[in-house]
Amino acid sequence: MRPIDRRTVLTGIGGAAVGAALTVALRPGQPEPAAPAKVAPPAPVAPGAGPMSGLPLAKDAAALQPDLVRLRRALHRQPEVGLSLPRSQEAVVKALDGLPLEVRTGNAVSSVVGVLRGGAPAPARRSVLLRGDMDALPLAEKNGLDYRSQTADTMHACGHDLHTSMLVGAARLLSAHREKLAGDVVFMFQPGEEGFDGAGKMIAEGVLDAAGQRPVAAYALHVGSTMPLGSFVTRRGPMLSASDTLKVTVHGKGGHGAVPYQANDPIPVASEMVTALQAMVTRQFSVFDPVICTVGLFQAGTKSNVIPDQAHFEATVRTYSTAARDRFIEQVTRLLRGIADSRGMTVDAVFSEDHYDVTVNNAGEAEFLADTVAQLHGAERFAWLPDPLTPSEDFSKVLAQVPGAMAMLGACPPGRDPATAPANHSPLAEFDDAVMADGAAVLAELALRRLVS
Repeated sequence: MRPIDRRTVLTGIGGAAVGAALTVALRPGQPEPAAPAKVAPPAPVAPGAGPMSGLPLAKDAAALQPDLVRLRRALHRQPEVGLSLPRSQEAVVKALDGLPLEVRTGNAVSSVVGVLRGGAPAPARRSVLLRGDMDALPLAEKNGLDYRSQTADTMHACGHDLHTSMLVGAARLLSAHREKLAGDVVFMFQPGEEGFDGAGKMIAEGVLDAAGQRPVAAYALHVGSTMPLGSFVTRRGPMLSASDTLKVTVHGKGGHGAVPYQANDPIPVASEMVTALQAMVTRQFSVFDPVICTVGLFQAGTKSNVIPDQAHFEATVRTYSTAARDRFIEQVTRLLRGIADSRGMTVDAVFSEDHYDVTVNNAGEAEFLADTVAQLHGAERFAWLPDPLTPSEDFSKVLAQVPGAMAMLGACPPGRDPATAPANHSPLAEFDDAVMADGAAVLAELALRRLVS
């Protein structure tokens, strides 16, 4: 692994988005971003302290690497989309077989939950949750890997196969030393992260209470194909944006393209709305509490000389606060209706139910994660992000109920420039599975240390 370049961090992750690139210029001597006030970190643990003091987790994880690679590549060859992932679920259950876990599968979704009961004495029973998502994306893989997808138009383009394998690795590491574990660990193998509210559905089925009590902390790692190999980054407070989908249908009056004055053409009106949305977000919302509105779908008509009755477009909307989101919903409805009314048309504007909240890292847990990475892999492998990222994640629903943190783990293959490598969600995206042992070790160490902090 090469040390992270603290001057440039390139990250492209999925969540409900198609990846993003963020360049972070950290000037020499620039202070780390300030922590939000009034958030106390967990009690610190001295290096090597705790009931598992001396356990060489990184070395143990390295010994698991060949097994994790085999599992990851098997998952990569058979990707599945959405909430029903029977083959992925079966692979995870098989990989956990023989471990001292209480394993259960989901009712409405193809989830897997494992609970490891620690054997070390503790003043009060506590638990920590570790999460890995399992679902793929509906696109055809084009990168030429020898273990590329064998399923048509389906690909692990966001690295969830690595997430699943790292979580299996963490389960194996902690199971080998359960008698020294001062509490319980919940392993959350989640389907449907890519726009299907898998986390919300698992919460509804009781994952947060799987150990018998709410976790004291929750953690997740997300790989990035445009981050330097082996680098870890996170931030305190908002980490990823909230996500909504706006769906708009403009109703006009169809007719012949040669006599548009006898019709009421919805296409130019819908186009005007698209432009007006861009003006609204740049002129009515603060750059310090930003809104992103990107129209990615526009559909109208069937033939060049036919004016259609309606035009339809859809936009992804990203926000970083409830206030900005609520205000956008209110103002966009008024804006679109005003434009439609002025043109003698009607408009339907609805927000779909696939809303993802802002992913907010607890400041103390983010610092605890940073310290854990430094203890395991060295401080040079970690950097703080000064600004949130624009993609979204449904791990936000876990963090809304349990203090915790998500971090990014760089997986850009050697020989590729992170600045130009295909990003997550690209059909050309590649993730180096050499990072999996380090990721599994971090997840295991987070649970280990947090249960004694």
